[in-house]
Amino acid sequence: MLDTQNNNFLLIDKPVGWTSFDAVNFLRARLRVETGNKKIKVGHAGTLDPFATGLLIVAVGRENTKRIDGFQKLPKTYVATIHLGATSDTQDSTGVIIQTEGFLDFTRNDNEPTQENIELTLKTFIGKQLQTPPMYSAKKVDGQRLYKLARQGKEIEREPVEIEIYDIKLLNYNWPLLEIEVQCSTGTYIRTLAEDIGTKLGCGAYCEQLRRTKIGEYSVENATKIEK
Repeated sequence: MLDTQNNNFLLIDKPVGWTSFDAVNFLRARLRVETGNKKIKVGHAGTLDPFATGLLIVAVGRENTKRIDGFQKLPKTYVATIHLGATSDTQDSTGVIIQTEGFLDFTRNDNEPTQENIELTLKTFIGKQLQTPPMYSAKKVDGQRLYKLARQGKEIEREPVEIEIYDIKLLNYNWPLLEIEVQCSTGTYIRTLAEDIGTKLGCGAYCEQLRRTKIGEYSVENATKIEK
């Protein structure tokens, strides 16, 4: 269990536009002022993209930051809004959006994916599978962050990583927006999953909004807004 009573571990609801490192740096600065300890260590479990919101577990103090790896390995739960009928070079809403062509003819309503078709497609993603990390990610390859290479217009070969999708629930569907809840293993990129869903549906897709609601048994419902 996390010791949240003594602020050894903090459950933070990360806002949109902040990186996980922004959140850690902000909290570290505040804690150093409040405690007078200029060397206090602060770390986090599980990076969230800037466009994403939700649960971030933050460890305070040297001994607690050493325990952070155990929380990173816990399963995660996300709620994602997927935009169908378009793609993004970053797989999310921050990239260059391109309306898909040459897929289904979406000028006719009867050619939009049906809810039944979507539900069947989502089920095919449940289980263990290989997923290639996106170029726009904080993952390191040969000591370099992929997103830094991507910003230079470079794309390098990435080794696929085994992930597991434990469950996917369809929460809402109103073309072109699809809302799903995903329970998955650590290391899963929901942006990549969104793009893969769009590819399998034949219409293209990108992740428009993303919120992490759980890390293991810990819920964002018990988290604090970072400004507080």
